[in-house]
Amino acid sequence: MPCPAFPDGFDFTDPDLLQHRVPLPEFAELRRAEPVRWIPQTSNLAGFQDEGYWAVTRHADVKYVSTHPEIFSSYLNTAIIRFNEHIERDAIDAQRLILLNMDPPEHTRVRQIVQRVFTPRAIRALEDNLRSRALAIAASARARTGSFDFVTEVACELPLQAIAELIGIPQDDRAKIFDWSNKMISYDDPEYAITEEVGAESATELIAYAMNMAADRKQCPAKDIVTTMVAAEDEGNLRSDEFGFFVLMLAVAGNETTRNAITHGMHAFLTNPEQWELYKRERPATTAEEIVRWATPVNSFQRTATRDTELGGKQIKKGDRVGLFYASANHDPDVFENPDVFDITRDPNPHLGFGGGGPHYCLGKSLAVLEIDLIFNAIADAMPTLKPTGDPRRLRSAWINGVKELQVSAG
Repeated sequence: MPCPAFPDGFDFTDPDLLQHRVPLPEFAELRRAEPVRWIPQTSNLAGFQDEGYWAVTRHADVKYVSTHPEIFSSYLNTAIIRFNEHIERDAIDAQRLILLNMDPPEHTRVRQIVQRVFTPRAIRALEDNLRSRALAIAASARARTGSFDFVTEVACELPLQAIAELIGIPQDDRAKIFDWSNKMISYDDPEYAITEEVGAESATELIAYAMNMAADRKQCPAKDIVTTMVAAEDEGNLRSDEFGFFVLMLAVAGNETTRNAITHGMHAFLTNPEQWELYKRERPATTAEEIVRWATPVNSFQRTATRDTELGGKQIKKGDRVGLFYASANHDPDVFENPDVFDITRDPNPHLGFGGGGPHYCLGKSLAVLEIDLIFNAIADAMPTLKPTGDPRRLRSAWINGVKELQVSAG
């Protein structure tokens, strides 16, 4: 098959491109003709001293890379595929302390501890509380007259409140978590005028906040999740700094991604009104999974080859970076019938919106699905005639499929 021709310099991690759209037509071309393709970059463009990365676009190949951490490392260059070109290497290496950027066996040790937060029992214990919170969020939005921003008034609230509830952050502090996490991921968007330094300062403040929580629990243990994670380090618990980095990851992975899934999901309903009518009428249990597939809040992560290997007929050299494009995998017609159709009854739905399996499969999947189910049930009851009053304003980001603003009215 002929290799697809793209304009010179076309890069699937270009934040200018992703501010306007997810490049689904170009992904389709790669899946058809060259599912593993070298994407050149000028040296240090993404913060790495190399000449580019391999774009992996097929569902099967993304799963393969994800499930072979011995060949494809998260630790060597972290999972973030593109930083600001001015970032120092030390700042990249410091992120290896985050679970997302670890490899086994260290990843295995830390994950076994933090997964205590996400046991089925722990999630079930939150459900009634979160349902009440979802209803209150929707009722508050319904009371607004005229147009309002769905992102700030609805989508961001339940994920923030769930995180606060889960690990014992006072609800009054959730605005701090929102602000810190926004600053950490928004360095590519000039509207926020946020530099790498401001993002780093926000990360430091969030880590310090969490470490203070850990120190308090060690001094005065309570019957809560934080205590079970940090109170006795010599009994398989987290150090205070490890807990700090866990909360930092949770602020992004559990806040930014879920809120963007909710926003994209609402926009999908508003632009596919027959699906909204179906949802209001039947509330299919398959809805949340299709929303995550459709939204794919994390467009891409990366791995780094630990040795020479072959993938998709291409020779990957040791040290090469490999980009996993989940949005492409989630539109792979070899896996999904009519992948470009938003279908809340889709079943089965083996999407990779929570990762491609393997050690980094999303710890918080059950919580995210619960939050999505609860908030859309609440919206359907409180605001069944919700209408768009403007187009989504997308985040300029190299790897987050984010929406900054979505103006709606309760109808």
